[in-house]
Amino acid sequence: MIRAIVTDIEGTTSDIRFVHNVLFPYARQNLAAFMTAFQHREEVAQVLNDLREEIAQPQATVEDLITVLFGFMDEDRKSTALKALQGMVWRDGYLNGNFTGHLYPDVLPALKAWQKDGIGLYVYSSGSVAAQKLLFGYSDEGDITSLFSGYFDTRVGAKRETVSYRNIAADIGLAPDELLFLSDIRQELDAAQEAGWHTVQLIRDAADDSSRHSQVNRFDQISLEPFL
Repeated sequence: MIRAIVTDIEGTTSDIRFVHNVLFPYARQNLAAFMTAFQHREEVAQVLNDLREEIAQPQATVEDLITVLFGFMDEDRKSTALKALQGMVWRDGYLNGNFTGHLYPDVLPALKAWQKDGIGLYVYSSGSVAAQKLLFGYSDEGDITSLFSGYFDTRVGAKRETVSYRNIAADIGLAPDELLFLSDIRQELDAAQEAGWHTVQLIRDAADDSSRHSQVNRFDQISLEPFL
């Protein structure tokens, strides 16, 4: 029986084009100015020190770190420090009304129905927890953060590593076979399945012929009956 559902964001609840065409360009355009202006702010300074440790350059200047981060963005590196700083920049964008977090129209009704049935809802994304809360807090449907019981990012591990899902299950406090993971990426679902989780793959475009996971096109096509 499924007692909790953990969902990915990009390509699952939200159009990946929103992330790549809106959020990433906004961060790239504003990151350097943000870091220069707020480098002494406590939360920013901590992340910059984390980044220095990540790249093993304790004496790196802010200008050095800006160069490193642009390199990370170019290679789509899943750096926790980069994700944290992007989230801070996006926060300004959301607060200023420059954009709202995209949601597919089939997502919210399903989330509400599952919560009403007593199923716990969680998020696991490569984006920082802060960025996740911003997207759902300033979504196209308004603030829906109250639907979720918790959020996970790469601090629990990479999304294609089985240990990450073991860590999440331990944190939630449920057995793996009581958990369902939703994602558009089969390699992430492979890792979750290897950890004992149930899985469903969201396919918003063409079917994934290489996947062994159950595939649906919309949240309202997800049935929990097969997992009873």
